[in-house]
Amino acid sequence: MNRAHAAAERRIRARLAEIAAEEARTAADRAPVTLDQQSVGRLSRMDAMQVQAMAAAQSRRRTAERARLEAALARITDGSFGACTECGEDIAPKRLELDPGQTRCIDCACG
Repeated sequence: MNRAHAAAERRIRARLAEIAAEEARTAADRAPVTLDQQSVGRLSRMDAMQVQAMAAAQSRRRTAERARLEAALARITDGSFGACTECGEDIAPKRLELDPGQTRCIDCACG
Protein backbone atom coordinates (compact mmCIF):
# COMPACT_ATOMS: atom_id res chain seq x y z
CA MET A 1 0.00 0.00 0.00
CA ASN A 2 1.48 3.35 -0.98
CA ARG A 3 1.52 6.46 1.20
CA ALA A 4 -1.48 8.08 -0.50
CA HIS A 5 -3.59 4.98 0.07
CA ALA A 6 -2.47 4.74 3.70
CA ALA A 7 -3.41 8.40 4.23
CA ALA A 8 -6.76 7.84 2.54
CA GLU A 9 -7.41 4.82 4.75
CA ARG A 10 -6.68 6.90 7.88
CA ARG A 11 -9.07 9.65 6.70
CA ILE A 12 -11.76 7.10 5.86
CA ARG A 13 -11.47 5.35 9.22
CA ALA A 14 -11.59 8.72 11.02
CA ARG A 15 -14.72 9.73 9.09
CA LEU A 16 -16.36 6.36 9.81
CA ALA A 17 -15.71 6.95 13.52
CA GLU A 18 -17.28 10.42 13.22
CA ILE A 19 -20.33 8.94 11.50
CA ALA A 20 -20.73 6.35 14.27
CA ALA A 21 -20.50 9.09 16.90
CA GLU A 22 -23.06 11.24 15.05
CA GLU A 23 -25.44 8.29 14.82
CA ALA A 24 -25.12 7.63 18.55
CA ARG A 25 -25.52 11.30 19.43
CA THR A 26 -28.71 11.70 17.38
CA ALA A 27 -30.39 8.40 18.28
CA ALA A 28 -32.86 10.15 20.60
CA ASP A 29 -33.88 12.55 17.81
CA ARG A 30 -34.86 9.58 15.61
CA ALA A 31 -36.95 7.92 18.33
CA PRO A 32 -40.73 7.72 17.88
CA VAL A 33 -42.63 10.80 18.98
CA THR A 34 -45.12 10.17 21.77
CA LEU A 35 -48.69 11.15 21.03
CA ASP A 36 -49.75 11.75 24.63
CA GLN A 37 -51.50 15.15 24.57
CA GLN A 38 -51.33 15.38 28.35
CA SER A 39 -47.54 15.68 28.33
CA VAL A 40 -46.89 17.36 24.96
CA GLY A 41 -48.97 19.97 23.18
CA ARG A 42 -49.92 19.75 19.51
CA LEU A 43 -47.32 22.29 18.32
CA SER A 44 -44.56 20.75 20.43
CA ARG A 45 -45.45 17.34 19.00
CA MET A 46 -45.33 18.76 15.46
CA ASP A 47 -41.90 20.25 16.19
CA ALA A 48 -40.74 16.92 17.57
CA MET A 49 -41.99 15.12 14.48
CA GLN A 50 -40.14 17.58 12.24
CA VAL A 51 -36.93 17.05 14.24
CA GLN A 52 -37.47 13.29 13.94
CA ALA A 53 -37.93 13.51 10.16
CA MET A 54 -34.81 15.65 9.72
CA ALA A 55 -32.78 13.31 11.95
CA ALA A 56 -33.97 10.31 9.95
CA ALA A 57 -32.95 12.00 6.68
CA GLN A 58 -29.52 12.81 8.10
CA SER A 59 -29.18 9.21 9.24
CA ARG A 60 -29.98 7.97 5.71
CA ARG A 61 -27.30 10.28 4.29
CA ARG A 62 -24.77 9.04 6.86
CA THR A 63 -25.67 5.43 6.03
CA ALA A 64 -25.06 6.08 2.33
CA GLU A 65 -21.76 7.82 3.10
CA ARG A 66 -20.71 4.93 5.37
CA ALA A 67 -21.41 2.45 2.56
CA ARG A 68 -19.36 4.50 0.07
CA LEU A 69 -16.45 4.76 2.53
CA GLU A 70 -16.53 1.06 3.39
CA ALA A 71 -16.47 0.29 -0.33
CA ALA A 72 -13.44 2.59 -0.64
CA LEU A 73 -11.70 0.62 2.13
CA ALA A 74 -12.42 -2.57 0.20
CA ARG A 75 -10.90 -1.00 -2.94
CA ILE A 76 -7.79 -0.04 -0.95
CA THR A 77 -7.51 -3.66 0.20
CA ASP A 78 -7.97 -5.15 -3.28
CA GLY A 79 -5.68 -2.59 -4.94
CA SER A 80 -8.28 -0.90 -7.13
CA PHE A 81 -8.55 2.32 -5.07
CA GLY A 82 -7.89 5.40 -7.15
CA ALA A 83 -8.79 3.80 -10.49
CA CYS A 84 -11.93 4.94 -12.31
CA THR A 85 -14.53 2.18 -12.40
CA GLU A 86 -15.63 3.22 -15.89
CA CYS A 87 -12.48 3.95 -17.87
CA GLY A 88 -9.74 2.57 -15.61
CA GLU A 89 -7.76 5.81 -15.59
CA ASP A 90 -6.42 7.23 -12.34
CA ILE A 91 -8.75 9.47 -10.34
CA ALA A 92 -7.06 12.79 -9.55
CA PRO A 93 -5.41 12.65 -6.10
CA LYS A 94 -7.04 15.93 -5.06
CA ARG A 95 -10.45 14.50 -5.97
CA LEU A 96 -9.80 11.48 -3.76
CA GLU A 97 -8.45 13.72 -1.02
CA LEU A 98 -11.72 15.66 -0.98
CA ASP A 99 -13.87 12.54 -1.21
CA PRO A 100 -12.14 9.18 -0.90
CA GLY A 101 -15.42 7.46 -1.79
CA GLN A 102 -15.20 8.64 -5.40
CA THR A 103 -15.29 5.82 -7.94
CA ARG A 104 -15.02 7.76 -11.19
CA CYS A 105 -12.57 10.22 -12.70
CA ILE A 106 -13.81 13.72 -13.41
CA ASP A 107 -14.27 13.03 -17.14
CA CYS A 108 -16.50 9.99 -16.51
CA ALA A 109 -18.34 11.70 -13.66
CA CYS A 110 -19.21 14.66 -15.89
CA GLY A 111 -20.38 12.36 -18.66
